[in-house]
Amino acid sequence: MAKLPLVSICIPTFNGEKYIAETMNSAIQQTYPNLEIIVSDDASNDDTLSIIESYISKTRIPVKIYNHAPKGIGANWNYCIDKANGEYIKFLFQDDLLEPTCIDKMMKVLETDNSIKIVLSKRNILVDESFKSNKTKQWIEMYGDLQSNLNLKSENGISIIDKKIFKLSAFLIEPLNKFGEPSVILFKKDLIKEIGKFREDLIQILDFEFCNRALLKYKAALINEKLVTFRLHLEQTTNKNEGKISDLQKFDVIVYNQYFWLLNNKTKMKLLKKHSFIMKILVTIKRKLFL
Repeated sequence: MAKLPLVSICIPTFNGEKYIAETMNSAIQQTYPNLEIIVSDDASNDDTLSIIESYISKTRIPVKIYNHAPKGIGANWNYCIDKANGEYIKFLFQDDLLEPTCIDKMMKVLETDNSIKIVLSKRNILVDESFKSNKTKQWIEMYGDLQSNLNLKSENGISIIDKKIFKLSAFLIEPLNKFGEPSVILFKKDLIKEIGKFREDLIQILDFEFCNRALLKYKAALINEKLVTFRLHLEQTTNKNEGKISDLQKFDVIVYNQYFWLLNNKTKMKLLKKHSFIMKILVTIKRKLFL
């Protein structure tokens, strides 16, 4: 019997001592048998690394820890990938959890179709008691099911996402992220050679910008089962950066520059009016003529 491909569970960390033990437990409890765990740490100054080191003796899965000077979120993700030996990359963030069968089920989907390079799943939302509020409730109502407005067909519990989504009117409507946080995604490592790594100049949208880029060449498969738990809490990087991040303002510029010809006509016209210098001049002239 042929050995199953190696999957690298990549865990970027920074001061994650509060939840990292739960995260590590979910990693070592995977039913998929051929794994390694790659930890890329942005110079944590709490007990994150000592907690992770304690798992080296608790599992047969190789646990490799790399500590380095921080250079940003994207750089830490990419450093994880650089150090990974696996044929496949499975991100797991320091506060998230995987169901025991997560990687097993994802790999079965990926290995059946060469046109699929990314597989993702639905996710549970776990809210810390200190983070429960009406605002959080509204967030879950908006972002709890990221694919709800895509009208995807499901066959045997699997939906396919391809570049046709760029033509949907829902593409530039919230939620802009049609995939999910990195913890819900598993992808083939050789995809990096074709489309490049995560953009290190972005902070908030670098995960779904990467997935959108991948759709230009390949399909993504969505498992309509909650195989990952995404945790909401006060110490999340997104919450710490709230008010500082301007990535969302860049998103339609990226779409305009990279996906314009795949969009529907209404969206094309909207972006032309907003970003085309010639179109802005024409609109100005038209307004003056009809004053």
